[in-house]
Amino acid sequence: MTPFSDPMAVSGYAQRTARLVPGLADLHRMASVLLAEHASADARILVLGAGGGLELKAFAEMQPGWHFNGIDPSAEMLDLARTTLGKLAQRAHLHEGYIDSAPMGPFDGATCLLTLHFLQRDERLQTLKQIRMRLKSGASLVIAHHSFSSEDPARDIWLKRNAAFAAASGVPVAQAEGSIAAIKERLPVLSPQQDADLLREAGFTDIDLFYCAFTFKGWVARRP
Repeated sequence: MTPFSDPMAVSGYAQRTARLVPGLADLHRMASVLLAEHASADARILVLGAGGGLELKAFAEMQPGWHFNGIDPSAEMLDLARTTLGKLAQRAHLHEGYIDSAPMGPFDGATCLLTLHFLQRDERLQTLKQIRMRLKSGASLVIAHHSFSSEDPARDIWLKRNAAFAAASGVPVAQAEGSIAAIKERLPVLSPQQDADLLREAGFTDIDLFYCAFTFKGWVARRP
């Protein structure tokens, strides 16, 4: 059973993620602000990795005229998203699957938060290309995920800092420290330079780093 299908893990997702990701609520607000730079008041937004519904709720509350298509491979996490959204769910169409399950749009903007670090480089590149295909010209893409150098000792220093933040946020110390090995073993993390280069290779321009919080980084880019 994966963490995104385990009932206990799913029910505690919001609280756990807020403890692990520095400034999570602010990240969602920043993403909404960045999307709104080039999206109209009645925009249609693509949200990849929408399970849980946290960013969907933040976007919907900040932009009452926006509508959303949310994509996630976990049915359990999509159920959680519906619960999180409550009455706001009427503005969101949720799809179980990966990027190829998303409508072709074209969309006025897109996000992919805390998701791409699960994907190997080639799959990540294809996902970014598929997102680009679904965006209107000039639309923004906002992404954020683990991104740090794979070289020792820099990698271990930042992973220890990330674990210390989690422990300071209420995660049990043993669990926080255990995340160091788990991230190294399970996540195909790229460096910030590699992540930015991948966005260019996928066809995006105007790539800017807007979020940097220990091992997490976030970029905004545009479809030409």
